[in-house]
Amino acid sequence: MNQQIEALIYASEYGIGISEIKQVLESTTGTDIEEHMIEAALESIRVRYLQEEYVVELKTINNGYQFLTKQHYYQTVNQLQTHRAKKKLSQAALETLAIIAYRQPITKLEIEQIRGVNCDYSIQRLLEKELIKIVGKADSLGKPLLYGTSDLFMDHFGITNTAGLPKLKEIIQEDNAIGEISE
Repeated sequence: MNQQIEALIYASEYGIGISEIKQVLESTTGTDIEEHMIEAALESIRVRYLQEEYVVELKTINNGYQFLTKQHYYQTVNQLQTHRAKKKLSQAALETLAIIAYRQPITKLEIEQIRGVNCDYSIQRLLEKELIKIVGKADSLGKPLLYGTSDLFMDHFGITNTAGLPKLKEIIQEDNAIGEISE
Protein backbone atom coordinates (compact mmCIF):
# COMPACT_ATOMS: atom_id res chain seq x y z
CA MET A 1 0.00 0.00 0.00
CA ASN A 2 2.92 2.39 0.72
CA GLN A 3 4.10 2.21 -2.88
CA GLN A 4 0.59 2.84 -4.22
CA ILE A 5 0.25 5.91 -1.99
CA GLU A 6 3.71 7.09 -2.99
CA ALA A 7 2.76 6.69 -6.68
CA LEU A 8 -0.43 8.72 -6.13
CA ILE A 9 1.48 11.55 -4.47
CA TYR A 10 4.11 11.51 -7.19
CA ALA A 11 1.54 11.50 -10.02
CA SER A 12 -0.66 14.18 -8.50
CA GLU A 13 -0.07 17.63 -9.98
CA TYR A 14 -1.24 19.22 -6.73
CA GLY A 15 -1.34 18.02 -3.16
CA ILE A 16 -3.50 14.96 -2.58
CA GLY A 17 -5.51 14.54 0.61
CA ILE A 18 -6.16 11.44 2.70
CA SER A 19 -9.80 11.21 1.60
CA GLU A 20 -8.82 11.22 -2.07
CA ILE A 21 -6.08 8.64 -1.46
CA LYS A 22 -8.67 6.50 0.36
CA GLN A 23 -11.18 6.76 -2.50
CA VAL A 24 -8.62 5.85 -5.15
CA LEU A 25 -7.18 2.93 -3.19
CA GLU A 26 -10.63 1.55 -2.35
CA SER A 27 -11.74 1.72 -5.98
CA THR A 28 -8.47 0.09 -7.07
CA THR A 29 -8.44 -2.71 -4.50
CA GLY A 30 -12.17 -3.14 -3.99
CA THR A 31 -11.72 -3.21 -0.21
CA ASP A 32 -12.38 -0.77 2.60
CA ILE A 33 -9.28 0.99 3.89
CA GLU A 34 -9.09 2.69 7.26
CA GLU A 35 -7.81 6.28 7.30
CA HIS A 36 -5.39 5.48 10.13
CA MET A 37 -3.71 2.92 7.83
CA ILE A 38 -3.21 5.63 5.20
CA GLU A 39 -1.89 8.03 7.86
CA ALA A 40 0.59 5.38 9.05
CA ALA A 41 1.73 4.76 5.48
CA LEU A 42 2.17 8.51 4.91
CA GLU A 43 4.26 8.82 8.06
CA SER A 44 6.41 5.89 6.94
CA ILE A 45 6.95 7.54 3.54
CA ARG A 46 7.70 10.90 5.18
CA VAL A 47 10.36 9.36 7.47
CA ARG A 48 11.97 7.44 4.61
CA TYR A 49 12.34 10.59 2.50
CA LEU A 50 14.04 12.43 5.37
CA GLN A 51 17.15 10.35 4.65
CA GLU A 52 20.00 12.28 3.07
CA GLU A 53 20.03 10.17 -0.10
CA TYR A 54 16.70 11.65 -1.26
CA VAL A 55 16.48 15.15 -2.77
CA VAL A 56 12.73 15.42 -2.13
CA GLU A 57 10.64 15.23 1.01
CA LEU A 58 6.98 14.62 1.76
CA LYS A 59 5.26 17.83 2.81
CA THR A 60 1.74 18.62 3.92
CA ILE A 61 0.35 21.76 2.32
CA ASN A 62 -3.28 22.80 2.72
CA ASN A 63 -4.30 19.31 3.93
CA GLY A 64 -2.69 17.70 0.88
CA TYR A 65 0.52 15.69 0.54
CA GLN A 66 3.19 16.57 -2.04
CA PHE A 67 6.77 15.71 -2.80
CA LEU A 68 8.85 18.88 -2.76
CA THR A 69 12.55 19.49 -3.25
CA LYS A 70 14.45 19.74 0.03
CA GLN A 71 15.50 23.25 1.02
CA HIS A 72 19.16 22.38 0.48
CA TYR A 73 18.50 22.18 -3.30
CA TYR A 74 16.40 25.34 -3.67
CA GLN A 75 19.26 27.36 -5.21
CA THR A 76 19.92 24.70 -7.86
CA VAL A 77 16.24 24.37 -8.75
CA ASN A 78 15.91 28.16 -8.82
CA GLN A 79 18.71 28.32 -11.39
CA LEU A 80 16.88 25.80 -13.55
CA GLN A 81 13.68 27.85 -13.36
CA THR A 82 15.57 31.03 -14.24
CA HIS A 83 17.26 29.27 -17.15
CA ARG A 84 13.96 27.93 -18.48
CA ALA A 85 12.22 31.29 -18.07
CA LYS A 86 14.71 32.75 -20.54
CA LYS A 87 13.55 30.20 -23.10
CA LYS A 88 10.01 31.54 -23.44
CA LEU A 89 8.81 32.23 -26.95
CA SER A 90 8.02 35.70 -28.25
CA GLN A 91 4.66 36.46 -29.85
CA ALA A 92 6.34 36.41 -33.28
CA ALA A 93 7.83 32.96 -32.60
CA LEU A 94 4.46 31.63 -31.39
CA GLU A 95 2.76 32.92 -34.54
CA THR A 96 5.46 31.36 -36.71
CA LEU A 97 5.18 28.07 -34.82
CA ALA A 98 1.39 28.03 -35.29
CA ILE A 99 1.75 28.62 -39.03
CA ILE A 100 4.29 25.81 -39.32
CA ALA A 101 2.13 23.44 -37.24
CA TYR A 102 -0.97 23.98 -39.36
CA ARG A 103 0.63 24.33 -42.80
CA GLN A 104 3.59 21.93 -42.65
CA PRO A 105 5.63 21.23 -44.62
CA ILE A 106 6.12 24.90 -45.39
CA THR A 107 8.93 27.14 -46.66
CA LYS A 108 10.20 30.29 -44.99
CA LEU A 109 8.89 32.37 -47.89
CA GLU A 110 5.38 30.97 -47.41
CA ILE A 111 5.53 31.73 -43.68
CA GLU A 112 6.68 35.29 -44.42
CA GLN A 113 3.85 35.75 -46.95
CA ILE A 114 1.31 34.72 -44.31
CA ARG A 115 2.83 36.82 -41.51
CA GLY A 116 3.82 39.75 -43.73
CA VAL A 117 7.21 40.16 -42.04
CA ASN A 118 10.67 38.57 -42.09
CA CYS A 119 10.76 35.34 -40.04
CA ASP A 120 14.51 34.57 -39.96
CA TYR A 121 14.91 35.17 -36.23
CA SER A 122 11.73 33.31 -35.23
CA ILE A 123 12.62 30.28 -37.32
CA GLN A 124 16.15 30.26 -35.90
CA ARG A 125 14.82 30.40 -32.30
CA LEU A 126 12.32 27.60 -32.99
CA LEU A 127 15.09 25.46 -34.49
CA GLU A 128 17.33 26.16 -31.47
CA LYS A 129 14.53 25.13 -29.12
CA GLU A 130 13.98 22.03 -31.27
CA LEU A 131 10.26 22.78 -31.64
CA ILE A 132 10.58 22.65 -35.43
CA LYS A 133 12.87 20.79 -37.77
CA ILE A 134 13.89 20.82 -41.41
CA VAL A 135 11.86 18.12 -43.11
CA GLY A 136 13.24 18.42 -46.64
CA LYS A 137 13.56 20.72 -49.62
CA ALA A 138 10.81 22.02 -51.87
CA ASP A 139 10.82 21.18 -55.57
CA SER A 140 10.43 24.86 -56.44
CA LEU A 141 13.11 27.22 -57.75
CA GLY A 142 16.13 27.40 -55.44
CA LYS A 143 15.08 24.28 -53.49
CA PRO A 144 14.06 26.17 -50.30
CA LEU A 145 14.02 24.29 -47.00
CA LEU A 146 10.74 22.88 -45.75
CA TYR A 147 9.91 23.16 -42.06
CA GLY A 148 7.69 21.00 -39.88
CA THR A 149 7.08 20.42 -36.20
CA SER A 150 9.41 18.18 -34.22
CA ASP A 151 8.78 15.31 -31.83
CA LEU A 152 9.56 17.70 -28.96
CA PHE A 153 6.71 19.93 -30.17
CA MET A 154 4.37 16.93 -30.14
CA ASP A 155 5.55 15.89 -26.65
CA HIS A 156 5.23 19.43 -25.29
CA PHE A 157 1.63 19.76 -26.47
CA GLY A 158 0.72 16.16 -25.64
CA ILE A 159 -0.33 15.13 -29.14
CA THR A 160 0.77 12.21 -31.28
CA ASN A 161 0.33 13.88 -34.67
CA THR A 162 -0.93 17.09 -36.23
CA ALA A 163 -4.47 15.71 -36.33
CA GLY A 164 -4.43 16.30 -32.55
CA LEU A 165 -4.11 20.06 -33.03
CA PRO A 166 -7.26 22.07 -32.28
CA LYS A 167 -9.32 22.78 -35.39
CA LEU A 168 -9.01 26.40 -36.50
CA LYS A 169 -12.77 26.91 -36.33
CA GLU A 170 -12.59 25.99 -32.61
CA ILE A 171 -10.06 28.77 -32.03
CA ILE A 172 -11.18 31.61 -34.31
CA GLN A 173 -14.04 33.73 -33.04
CA GLU A 174 -16.64 34.40 -35.70
CA ASP A 175 -17.69 37.76 -34.23
CA ASN A 176 -15.02 39.71 -36.12
CA ALA A 177 -17.05 42.53 -37.66
CA ILE A 178 -16.22 46.09 -38.61
CA GLY A 179 -18.57 48.82 -37.49
CA GLU A 180 -21.87 48.45 -35.74
CA ILE A 181 -24.47 45.83 -36.44
CA SER A 182 -27.54 47.38 -38.03
CA GLU A 183 -31.00 46.28 -37.02
